[in-house]
Amino acid sequence: MTQHTATVPVARDVGPEVVSRADIDRAALDRLVAEIRNDIAAGTYDGAHLILARGGDVVVDTVLGWHERAADRALRPDAVFRVLSLTKAFTNAMALRAIGEGRLALSTRVVDLIPEFLGTDPFRTLRKDRISLVHLLTHRSGMPPTPNPGLGPDRFGVLADVVRALSTVDVLFEPGTNLNYAPAINHALMGEMVRRAYGAASFRDLARELIFDPLGMDETSFGLPAALRDRAVPLKAYLPEGGFLQPDDIECLNDRITEDAEMPWVGSVSTARDVLTFAEMIRRRGLHDGRWVLAPAIVDQATTLQTGDMPNDLYAQMAAARGWETPRGNFGLGFSLSGTGTAPTFFGPFTSPRTHGNYGAGSSLFWIDPERDLTFVFLSAGVMEESENVARFQKLSTMAVAAAL
Repeated sequence: MTQHTATVPVARDVGPEVVSRADIDRAALDRLVAEIRNDIAAGTYDGAHLILARGGDVVVDTVLGWHERAADRALRPDAVFRVLSLTKAFTNAMALRAIGEGRLALSTRVVDLIPEFLGTDPFRTLRKDRISLVHLLTHRSGMPPTPNPGLGPDRFGVLADVVRALSTVDVLFEPGTNLNYAPAINHALMGEMVRRAYGAASFRDLARELIFDPLGMDETSFGLPAALRDRAVPLKAYLPEGGFLQPDDIECLNDRITEDAEMPWVGSVSTARDVLTFAEMIRRRGLHDGRWVLAPAIVDQATTLQTGDMPNDLYAQMAAARGWETPRGNFGLGFSLSGTGTAPTFFGPFTSPRTHGNYGAGSSLFWIDPERDLTFVFLSAGVMEESENVARFQKLSTMAVAAAL
């Protein structure tokens, strides 16, 4: 494939606090940045903001490519991304905080807080009453693995309507018996559980109170505030026909993530630097600027393997289609983990087994390698097909960890 790297807009080391460290191989970082630039030149995606930190020191903060390739608009360091399922990390953190404050427990059932979830059809209520918060956090609820939470996209942003629609959706598997990544339903329910546990009028405002304000994440929100709209990177999906997701499944969110939208599974916007702030809080086991946002004991458990050898059914299917080794699901409580073995995964086979983080469909990722004290953040313009996304992040994660001496 012909590459024209000189045409790719590049802003190297744009952050004000980029430092050099003796335990970081700068040549390896240069190779990482060059590889991203080559991918963009080849048309794999449109642009990216990469940040890598070690021990809290930012060692690379680089913006490459286009905000919107078709408009020849270069990506800027203050770009606001619709981060898709990386959103789930913020909802997870809200649930973990509620657990630490005694408002929820892992054993709290969905129906304890959302009794209407059972519905009225006796054939649909079977097993729904056994789904608990731990099942939602570990993607073992048995609910359908669909990106549609049960109603038309025009109502995705109204959480009350989504929860009402889920009363008519049946469980496919006995809760706890299989791991199948849930794009929408689990976190819609989790978000509503947290909202009701606090008695909050608005999930969006509660997220700001519990997570975003304490962390100073002023450019992160559920829904897209008017003040950030001009900086928001449009979702452009580069997806093949007939896949799990269609382009409109992604691109419709350009219109659905409105200022008032409350989608706990996919509806947040953020910047790379705000995501770094969140990830660094997790690296510090819940601590930010002298304040414990999350309890360290809870972060420790949340970043420990909870799903044993279970495969993740969705990604196992992708692996089979590519002829890859089947990866384990490797979930903690809301966090994806690196685990062991050589199967292709987002974090690659060379990060430490307890490396943990979250990702968004075809585009966004952060991880923390606790053994190497590394934090990796990558937000991209342009949404890739998911197995190609796994291959992309396996490559980039491996190149990032190779820079740690």
